[in-house]
Amino acid sequence: MDSLELIKGISRPSPSKIVLVVIDGLGGLPSPETGQTELETAKTPNLDQLASQGICGLIDPVGPGITPGSAPGHLALFGYDPFKFDIGRGVLEAVGIDFDLNPGDIAARGNFCTIDEAGLVTDRRAGRISNEKCAELCQLLDGMVIDGVKLFVRPVREHRFVTVFRGKGLLSEVSDFDPQQTGAAPKVVSALKPQANTMAAIANKFLARAKIALAEHHPANMVLLRGFSQQPHLPTMAEVYKLKPAAIAVYPMYRGLAKLVGMEVLETGTTIAEELATLKQSYADYDFFFLHIKGTDSAGEDGDFEGKVRIIEEVDKALPNLTSLNPEVVVITGDHSTPALLKGHSWHPLPVIIYSQWCRPDRVNEFSEQACISGGLGRFAATQIMPLAMANALKLNKFGA
Repeated sequence: MDSLELIKGISRPSPSKIVLVVIDGLGGLPSPETGQTELETAKTPNLDQLASQGICGLIDPVGPGITPGSAPGHLALFGYDPFKFDIGRGVLEAVGIDFDLNPGDIAARGNFCTIDEAGLVTDRRAGRISNEKCAELCQLLDGMVIDGVKLFVRPVREHRFVTVFRGKGLLSEVSDFDPQQTGAAPKVVSALKPQANTMAAIANKFLARAKIALAEHHPANMVLLRGFSQQPHLPTMAEVYKLKPAAIAVYPMYRGLAKLVGMEVLETGTTIAEELATLKQSYADYDFFFLHIKGTDSAGEDGDFEGKVRIIEEVDKALPNLTSLNPEVVVITGDHSTPALLKGHSWHPLPVIIYSQWCRPDRVNEFSEQACISGGLGRFAATQIMPLAMANALKLNKFGA
């Protein structure tokens, strides 16, 4: 019996409420100047107080030494084994913008990027072009038909877009076009199994046409594709946990992931304050809330140490708006580390707080990587957070006689 089946068998509905706050890319590395991470640098009196009242530890999103993408990092937080439920980024982006995927559709997540005269990627995000510019460029690429396969290109946010391939006999088992680093040339899409040769060939033809169409649109003069995928089936959180869950997230990818696990995605504004206002407005209608904070991850990827510190402090200042609602359980953590020093995701474990009336508080009185090392939860897998949250909410029956 896997862990989801176990929880499904003992979970029960109740009026108690759980709020899971995911500060994207929360974990960091010490600054060479101060010896402190972004979280340790930030002034966080409210998070520190919550840590002193709860129980803390460190989590591995996927496993020790494994650098997770955003999708597996979040799936693990929701209690789904990311090795068993591998969802491609393309599907997440497509579902997140309410694109109606048909059976057999292949979706890929795209970035507008900048390449130089030698064809090397100089900026994977094309300077984070505006939403308006992204929509304009998507219109240039939308509607192509290649070897009988129709392509849909839809804007997501800033430099991000989705490409959906619709036709017969397409498989998602192809490699990424995105080299995932600057100074390198985009890769050729290749089939990972012989049956996917058609998909790889069509993707490469699309990319060749996109290069021509975008040649005069510097800095967004090329595209990168990754996360080719088809829509999977996952058991919903209502089925597994007997919850009525809601998601409050700004970025489409996270909204898409929430939909795939059966959360109702709430309309919200773009700021942390607006997200918390949405929580307050909808608080009576649901018993589980996933609240996503994106800015920390973006700052980390940009190498902006001080910017990441500022966003963590903004979260801390807004926290009383959450705790004043008196949810039975509050969980605060991240989906992966994004140290500004590395300008990308990393394998480092993340601090976590679980607060409830029924937790056994430890001696941690600061929410930071160093402090949480000695927390009562120890170091554990992120997939165990949901069973712990459910237990603290008194939503699990006894197992066995």
